[in-house]
Amino acid sequence: MVQHLIENNRRWSLEKTRVDPDFFSRLVRQQHPEYLWIGCSDSRVPANEIVNLDPGELFVHRNVANLAPQQDANYLSVLQYAVNVLKIKHVLVVGHYGCGGVRAAIESTDHGLIDHWLSPIRDVAHEHRHELEGCTSQDKRVDRLCELNVIAQVRNVATNPIILNAWREGQPVAIHGWVYSIANGHVTDLNISVRNLADRARIFDI
Repeated sequence: MVQHLIENNRRWSLEKTRVDPDFFSRLVRQQHPEYLWIGCSDSRVPANEIVNLDPGELFVHRNVANLAPQQDANYLSVLQYAVNVLKIKHVLVVGHYGCGGVRAAIESTDHGLIDHWLSPIRDVAHEHRHELEGCTSQDKRVDRLCELNVIAQVRNVATNPIILNAWREGQPVAIHGWVYSIANGHVTDLNISVRNLADRARIFDI
């Protein structure tokens, strides 16, 4: 049932080699991405394609609703490797409008285990409940919460000891918050980039 995927892979490999004969040999020799992408697992949000980067140019971590929880060993391992070993220069926290995880977080329906994972989004929704109640529709409420969730995750990254140690040692690491629109393929910068401790204090009053 999945044989067509292997066939797709062979065609993709041949096309890559036809356009750039050294493509795969370069990948074998090195991995030096400058960017860490923390994004949603949604299949409609392909990280490398959205920013038009080849394999090897973007280090990617994805989970439901693009969370950066301080207690998640998977995320922390990725962040530590990206910062301490790969020496990435930019962390991109990327949500997307219409996110099913964000929508599930504020629904009254029982979704099972995923409800535990999404609890930080409910906390964000509660913190901003007055603003969200002013939205004119449920879709607009979800989209605004997608933005607020990205801002909250940027804060989580900016307060992580791995990032703090990098800044204190003079390592340049900037954290950015974006939201992707599946409807038109565009990324929106939320203008909350954090590049150092001074930025963190100015933006998040920490």
